[in-house]
Amino acid sequence: MKKLILILLLIPVIVISQELNAKVSVNFEQLSTSAKDKLVDFEYAVEGYLNQTRFTNLDWEGEPIPCSFSIFFISSNGETQYSAQVVVTSQRPIYQSTRRSLMLSLMDKEWTFEYETGQTLRYNALNFDPLTSLLDFYAHLIIGYDMDSYNPLGGSPFFDVAYDITLLGANSKFSKGWAFENSSYNKRKLLGEIQDGNYRQFRRDFFDYHYNGLDIYNDDKKTAQKNIAKLVDNLYKIIDKVARNSAILRIFFDAKAGELVEYLEGYNDQVFAKLMKINPENNSKYEKVLE
Repeated sequence: MKKLILILLLIPVIVISQELNAKVSVNFEQLSTSAKDKLVDFEYAVEGYLNQTRFTNLDWEGEPIPCSFSIFFISSNGETQYSAQVVVTSQRPIYQSTRRSLMLSLMDKEWTFEYETGQTLRYNALNFDPLTSLLDFYAHLIIGYDMDSYNPLGGSPFFDVAYDITLLGANSKFSKGWAFENSSYNKRKLLGEIQDGNYRQFRRDFFDYHYNGLDIYNDDKKTAQKNIAKLVDNLYKIIDKVARNSAILRIFFDAKAGELVEYLEGYNDQVFAKLMKINPENNSKYEKVLE
């Protein structure tokens, strides 16, 4: 019996699943009753699309990425056109821990699309659709961030697809939110920075932060903190060369400021002094450590 069990254990078991485990919530409070009635199945349709679509050609092994899409409808125009805002989050498990690390937490304020009750949502990477293409964009962004945390620059193919979607959107009649704008958050601007060589070291440090930092923290706290702090040290060296309203840095610190405090507390005061220069928006968090 023991021999049989050993043989079974040696047989590789590959579990293939979808890339995302998405939870979708919808808020219709600002819409008229008639508009709400036409969106009665919208939440179900979007959640099904995100969880049943294969966004990559990978045989995805392991658990799908936990993420959420909170959609707030702002207005309706005519029978089928709507404007909304969406808050997107995603998480990553921390190795040998029951905890998860927040990877993305952002709000997209520009989303205009058309939807009809009972509409079937279909994936089409070549043609722009104002509804599904935004979902595709964030699906690839979530996958790209996840892959960057497991392999240096591993998310590049998925970021490339997301960037191509921004180009399609910018050339459509729904270009608002897709064309480049020098604001604190803009989809085109974010992908441009991700592909920019000035942030390549940051992306490599992003890998070490997770894979050689958070993932080994319970086994080797000293080495883990060193690798987490390396990201801060390298950002400090270039912060005067990059834009203060950098989209990639804003997204990182919106998700990670509290985590940085938690995992680097007790490391040294200098790293928090550097964080106060790099990310003054969260100085209240960093100052508490220095008190």
